[in-house]
Amino acid sequence: MALQASMNMSTVSTARAGVLCSNHVACSKEKLKLPAGRGLRRSSFLSFPSSLQTSVKNHKNSSIVCKAREAVGVVQVVTDSSWDSLVIGCEIPVLVEFWAPWCGPCRMITPVIDELAAEYAGKIACYKVNTDDCPKIASQYAIRSIPTVLMFKNGEKKEGVIGAVPKSTLAATIEKYVEA
Repeated sequence: MALQASMNMSTVSTARAGVLCSNHVACSKEKLKLPAGRGLRRSSFLSFPSSLQTSVKNHKNSSIVCKAREAVGVVQVVTDSSWDSLVIGCEIPVLVEFWAPWCGPCRMITPVIDELAAEYAGKIACYKVNTDDCPKIASQYAIRSIPTVLMFKNGEKKEGVIGAVPKSTLAATIEKYVEA
C-alpha cells in the first residue's frame, strides 16, 4: 500500500502537525487518524519508541519558513509596492529587466536573463518589471524602449543596456559590479 511505503520518510514537526513516523518498521502496519483541517496528530493507538517521543517533544514548536521571494538564481517580479525594498534596499548588485508581454525582443532576452540569474546566483539579484503594470517605475527611470536592462548598486542606477543584446554583453555589464 502507498501509505506503508511512505512511512519510511523523514519527519518535520510543527505546532499544528504531529509526527508521522521516522524509519520505524512497526509504524508501517499502524493506522493514522487524520482529522480534517487540524493538521496531523498522533493517534492514541500508535506506539512510538521512547527515543522518538523525546525527539518529538524537543521539536514540538519547530516550523518551516518558506522564503520563495528570496529564491536565489531566479528572476523575480518586482512591482511599485516592492521596488524600494527589493531593488533600492538590496545590499548586492541588482539587475532589472524592463519588459512587456507583447514585446518580441523581450521574449527573446528572457532566457538569457534567466541563465545569468542562475550563473550569478548569490552575487546579484535579478528582477523584472512589466512596464504595462508598473508605468511609474518605467517613467521614473526614463525607460523609452524595451527590453531595457538596468544595473543597480547600493540603490543607485549604474548602467543601462537597451535592446535584445547577446549574453556576453550583459555578462560584461554584470562583471563590472560584482565584487570578486
